Amino acid sequence: MDVAIVGIGIHPFGRTAGLSGLQQGAYAARLALKDAGVEWKDMQFGFGGSASAGSADALVNELGLTGLPFINVANGCATGGSALISAFNAIKSGEYDIGMVTGFDKHERGAFNADPKQMGIGEWYGEVGLMMTTQFFAMKIQRYMDAYGISSNTLAKVAQKAFSNGAKNPNAWRREEIPLDVISDSPMISHPLTKFMFCAPGEGGVALILCRADIARRYTDKPIYLKSAAVRSRRYGSFEVFAPSQALKQVDGPTVDASRAAFEAAGVGPQDIDVLQLQDTESGAEVMHMAENGFCEHGEQEALIQAGETGIEGKLPTNTDGGCLANGEPIGATGLRQVYETCVQLRGEAGERQVPNTPKVGYTHVYGAPGISAVTILQR
Repeated sequence: MDVAIVGIGIHPFGRTAGLSGLQQGAYAARLALKDAGVEWKDMQFGFGGSASAGSADALVNELGLTGLPFINVANGCATGGSALISAFNAIKSGEYDIGMVTGFDKHERGAFNADPKQMGIGEWYGEVGLMMTTQFFAMKIQRYMDAYGISSNTLAKVAQKAFSNGAKNPNAWRREEIPLDVISDSPMISHPLTKFMFCAPGEGGVALILCRADIARRYTDKPIYLKSAAVRSRRYGSFEVFAPSQALKQVDGPTVDASRAAFEAAGVGPQDIDVLQLQDTESGAEVMHMAENGFCEHGEQEALIQAGETGIEGKLPTNTDGGCLANGEPIGATGLRQVYETCVQLRGEAGERQVPNTPKVGYTHVYGAPGISAVTILQR
């Protein structure tokens, strides 16, 4: 049973005073229902997630008490991607015809306050400062830069692209371009990553309506087909956030495994992808994920990014909506924001940020602690 996305909705990301995360999720849900031409009572199931804004199943209080099964999903920054995969499998199994997947959040200002005990790590890990993800990501990209010749200027160019794309996105939080020198010269947070090379916790909500592919045109004349969806956790020896030790022999991380599984299930390869979304918690993550998802060899990112190939008009248009850097990181919504943007691009409705030459196949990748990756491949 193939699966299609027939409705999409988003609440703008950023900071929205006076509106709870749950209300932002409900706003996105109503837009998605309207986009598909259906009502909440038509939904046969719901999957959703939120890290800081309450249980996603509480959306029924906003949308209606219809008795449908609604399951909460929690998987770090991969929560949205994992909720989508749950919905994908629910329809693909033949159990349901149509349903909703949603994610929303409203985080406090400042860095995420992770608890080592929730990750199965001793309190010492937090006491020495290692629960600060800024430090881990900085160490990881330092190692990568040394191994593969990636420059600090390339990290700055990733951020510059993100803010340039975000300026063209009415739903982005950061909607002003930032010059390259300002990014490079901004305060150093964790070397080599400066202030503008990190995303920030934020707010926002996204909802999608999924159905059986064979009935998709009942709801829209522009269905987007979800060709594959895969999620993988870390294996022993992969170098992941919140790992208290490192194996002597390093193996590929969960992104590599999820990407390979998604490509195999979809029957396509990296060369077939026209527009892509990669997790960019910080600039270094986008660089590393380019190779881990199979879009280049390790070290080739330096030349590709310097040549502008990851820009909207390049051969690898990446994070066309500004990614996490411009949109911020509401954990429950991020993975679904990626899918929302990919649907907009494949529909040809992205306006100023539209990828040229009528993109047909899109790719999304989200990575979450303590080492979870989710990948989807979508086709017009």
